[in-house]
Amino acid sequence: MSNVSYYTAEGLKKLRDELNHLKDVERPKASQAIAEARDKGDLSENAEYDAAKEAQGLLELKISKMETTLANARLIDESQLDTSKVLVLSTVKLKNQTNGMEMKYTLVAESEADLKSGKISVSSPIGKGLLGKKVGDTAEIAVPNGKITFEILEITR
Repeated sequence: MSNVSYYTAEGLKKLRDELNHLKDVERPKASQAIAEARDKGDLSENAEYDAAKEAQGLLELKISKMETTLANARLIDESQLDTSKVLVLSTVKLKNQTNGMEMKYTLVAESEADLKSGKISVSSPIGKGLLGKKVGDTAEIAVPNGKITFEILEITR
């Protein structure tokens, strides 16, 4: 079963660049490390060779997962998105009903999430709780330390 993920053009480019780096830089380094370890003699007692082979296996697994993610990635056309309710790529201005703090988050794909820059995943508890809400709605969201109630003040792209 495929797991379709939605990305911005910037997020998709970042994913492709990381995959290309793994294939073009890290993969040759892993092969070189194996070759150097092989040259050191008896493979049955060569811990360096075993470690290099294991590192190569982990790298190949990471490359495979990224290729699958990229194959299931879909680019979001931001011009077609509805701003009347919270969707992926919505920038939402919220007010915490408990302490009155206002905050602004952009809902993005899980791999693009970065709390420091105000990007939260649509699959996070807050992201899930906000999806489909409209301006003026309140969202009661269960978080690890209880429940938080947010009022949606504004939705933009």
